[in-house]
Amino acid sequence: LWAPFPDTRALMGLFDTLAKNALGSMLGGSSKQDPAAMLSGLLSEAGGIEGLMSQFQSAGFSSQFASWVSTGENQPLSEDQMQSAIGADALQGLAGKLGMNTGTVLPLLAQFLPQVIDKLTPQGQIADNHPSSGQLQSVLTSVISSGLGGLFGGKK
Repeated sequence: LWAPFPDTRALMGLFDTLAKNALGSMLGGSSKQDPAAMLSGLLSEAGGIEGLMSQFQSAGFSSQFASWVSTGENQPLSEDQMQSAIGADALQGLAGKLGMNTGTVLPLLAQFLPQVIDKLTPQGQIADNHPSSGQLQSVLTSVISSGLGGLFGGKK
């Protein structure tokens, strides 16, 4: 017989675990590097969030990136636009670190990077150009949890 969870925190802990496992599965399950460490590496190579913003501006996507930082709605980028902004070499390096091909990494970046930048800039400005691995892990878990919640009829 099914019994409801008596403790909401236990349910959220279970959901966080499921979200992390889902992220691992989406990243091939055999990734060579933790997703938060991978994101940290991407930001470090770009010069932090501000450096990443400069890359997107140079590629002609300044309004999209600005929308991710602002408190308004995030403007999407297509996979091709994301590849143009990130750069083929950086994308290949990122995919290699994860033990995946670029065709798998690119849709994940297009889907989740806007949400990650949005959550790293909750006040509508870049307060911390180089977020810690703990911050990145927390943001990734939150973004994945929101995405999975949407799959099961919850709010995004």
